[in-house]
Amino acid sequence: MRKILPAISFIVLSTVFPATACAGSGSLISNGDFRPEPGADTPRQWSVWTPAWENAACTVRCADEGLIIQGKDPYAVGGVTQDIKGIRPGQAYAVEAACEFRNIPAPYQSVLVRVTWVKGGKFLHPAGMLVKGPFIDETKGKFKDTLIAPDDADAARISIEVKWPRGGKIIFKKIEIKPTPMPAPRKVKVGTVYLRPSGSTPEKNLQLWCEQIDAAGRLALDIVCLGETVEAVGTRASLHDRAEPVPGPTSAKLADAAKRNNIWVVATLNERAGRIVYNTGILIDRQGRIAGKYRKTHLPREEWKQGVRPGDSYPVFETDFGKVAIQICYDWFFPEPESIFALKGAEIIFAPTWGNTFPDKAGCIDGESTFRVRARDNGVYMVPSVYDGDSLIIDPMGRILADSNGKTGVFWAEIDLAKTEGLDWVGHWRSIAPRHRMPETYAPLLQNRP
Repeated sequence: MRKILPAISFIVLSTVFPATACAGSGSLISNGDFRPEPGADTPRQWSVWTPAWENAACTVRCADEGLIIQGKDPYAVGGVTQDIKGIRPGQAYAVEAACEFRNIPAPYQSVLVRVTWVKGGKFLHPAGMLVKGPFIDETKGKFKDTLIAPDDADAARISIEVKWPRGGKIIFKKIEIKPTPMPAPRKVKVGTVYLRPSGSTPEKNLQLWCEQIDAAGRLALDIVCLGETVEAVGTRASLHDRAEPVPGPTSAKLADAAKRNNIWVVATLNERAGRIVYNTGILIDRQGRIAGKYRKTHLPREEWKQGVRPGDSYPVFETDFGKVAIQICYDWFFPEPESIFALKGAEIIFAPTWGNTFPDKAGCIDGESTFRVRARDNGVYMVPSVYDGDSLIIDPMGRILADSNGKTGVFWAEIDLAKTEGLDWVGHWRSIAPRHRMPETYAPLLQNRP
């Protein structure tokens, strides 16, 4: 893939704009409300961009209601750009834009606002950063984000991009960029446990796992992930003997440990719900309350042959530091759970796993690489707690931040959920991937046969 960074030329902007030129006081954008050039219908101090294949171009014009972008071809593309001088390295900038949709079937896919940082007339990253949004209220859309200029940036390009309006049109009302105070980091101390009891009992296991919660509390962690079916590993207890309601005695003891350590806890156990048994992941909050449950959806033969029933949903849970999800063991063999969790807003996916995170062997991909790819593919942190291999904390780029490295105990890393990092050429994957998905082509995934 080519890595040549394109040179850009700047629209000449006056040092001080007239009051009518900006959408709001202090905005660095000229003509942020898209007033037309005299005698024309294109916006002053904006450049219209069109694709190389002219038959796929949107029309772009100013009207009383705003900047109108539409195309006869359902897969038309087009928009406007403006180059901005005077960007200060390391400065945070608030970006806001307002628009209206007319018969746009997929606004999140079709309407983009992009900021590309520049140094010496060259893009620092070819993909730039997408502004969060559109946040949709019926036919109205809003983009709102805070972006931080890189340390060596001296300028920027703002782009409004329309992709595949499919017969509809978009009307942009205003856009602005203003210097703003630096946003606060969202730092979280995340832990995972490696513990594999042997020759044990459910009661002894529960004591050992609570000791790990206490150890995580001494480290002042915010959340810790325990293993899969914590009462089963290393014991001879049958499914019938260990299955219990949630909430129930086991979850109550884990909750007591969470409360005394002021920590969130992730664990799994076999849940009895009437005449049904599930493999259930539970999320316990700092006050010892059950904040959520996930029932394992993908079951290997070792479970379905015993009569364990699969779950049927992918919940995402709100904590006091961000959004999290739980998947369980065999789920990691399938890419769909993580994709759904990420689409629903999960930032960290915890993975209690009986299986492994072994490194690749003889060229064959194993658990460690799979978990790393799942993290990168979805722009999420992955936190497996395993019985074979090593318990890990993996960042959205696929890097291993913490590794049990063959030892027993709690292993942790401090992460910043406010941090964004771009892949080479492609950009910040978490913001790009959902917009580039093609769900209308995924019908074969819904067929329960090859």
